[in-house]
Amino acid sequence: MMHRYLPHTPSQRQEMLQAVGVPDIEALFADIPESLRLKQDLKIPAALSELELSREMAALAERNASADKYACFLGGGIYDHFVPTAVNHLAGRSEFLTSYTPYQPEVSQGTLQTIFEYQTMVCELTGMDVSNASMYDGATAMAEAAFMAAAATKRKGIVVARTVNPQYRQVLETYAPYQELTVTEALFENGQIDMADVEKRLSSETAALIVQSPNFFGCLEDLETLGQAAKKAGALFVVATDLMALALIEPPSVFGADVVVGEGQPMGNSMNFGGPGFGFFAVTKQYMRKIPGRVVGQTVDRKGNRAWVLTLQAREQHIRREKATSNICSNHNLNIVMAAIHMSLMGKEGLREAAEACLRKAAYTKKLLTDGGKFQSVSDAPFFREFLVKSSEDPSAINERLFEKGIIGGYDVSEDYPELKKGWLVAVTEKRTADEIRSLTETAGRDDR
Repeated sequence: MMHRYLPHTPSQRQEMLQAVGVPDIEALFADIPESLRLKQDLKIPAALSELELSREMAALAERNASADKYACFLGGGIYDHFVPTAVNHLAGRSEFLTSYTPYQPEVSQGTLQTIFEYQTMVCELTGMDVSNASMYDGATAMAEAAFMAAAATKRKGIVVARTVNPQYRQVLETYAPYQELTVTEALFENGQIDMADVEKRLSSETAALIVQSPNFFGCLEDLETLGQAAKKAGALFVVATDLMALALIEPPSVFGADVVVGEGQPMGNSMNFGGPGFGFFAVTKQYMRKIPGRVVGQTVDRKGNRAWVLTLQAREQHIRREKATSNICSNHNLNIVMAAIHMSLMGKEGLREAAEACLRKAAYTKKLLTDGGKFQSVSDAPFFREFLVKSSEDPSAINERLFEKGIIGGYDVSEDYPELKKGWLVAVTEKRTADEIRSLTETAGRDDR
């Protein structure tokens, strides 16, 4: 009889063993030295029935601090935004429920159209000309932008601001040696890039200047001045940004961005324990043949009907590996389906209302914290959804106290920025209520030491 979770019956297993010429399973693994073999039974619990297993897993899940039960003020790259019920309902259809880009476009027109609509909406928000079908995450997208800039300029230097998400910079540092890129980090002051330091680091060897706005601290950078500095050095201007913020602020294209990247999780994707999300990647028309990943284009079939295809494939590593712009020829398809549905449902006004709510509630929260006297603002720069404060109390102690009140507190930035000792990064999305904000500020404002 076949086991529920094992596809082969005992007779089938015996037939396979005979086919390879061994009498039993032990003989099949005879090549493994005796010294490496486990000679006692594993101490694992006995098998459970489906009902018992369901109860066990439910009990384990109850130990998680779910955002459904806790008010989440933790950001740093992944945010607790509202996802309409229709997003998961539609994305869960069997036609969409795949993480992969189709290789047979003629039988995948619905999926390709969804990708095309996603690309169009990314271009509308960023102001860029061409978007790809997504990357793995924001960090991958930024690192791929550095590779693209190096290929386009024939230069090896990358200047990246320290106000860029630390995890993005870590991925860039991991990527860099394989293209012999030299990465230097520009300093910051009061939560924003130090412009004088940027200008000092830019040179004729710089392939790209990479900045983030809103940056890791939530502050908006002076993209106009930064873009001018990049152009003066002959470098590509790469801007990491946030699609939710772009519903409210000027797009990077206005300031001369050549490449716009970022993490798309806030659009229709839950936090998912920090991932998966998706990375968006958009460029000006000048660089559309250098863009990594898949690109869906619109065309007509032989009957003159509108159709969609994977286009510009000569860039891709499965076509000509040695000249490919990237080794990535896939995407996070299910995640961008969710994003496309989310953006379509929300519309221009809905996205703007959500962004305004984030802005308004974050400003209110910061004011309550700083007016209380315990917390000091680290920057007076304009910010979106997220802000950095500091106090004399360790953020871990503050977060422990908040957790007891059913609140997931902010991020201790000193782990990534030793110079910002006791810095506390607080994110406030449209989901947070006035009661939750007051509970956060009152509990954090106490000094129980």
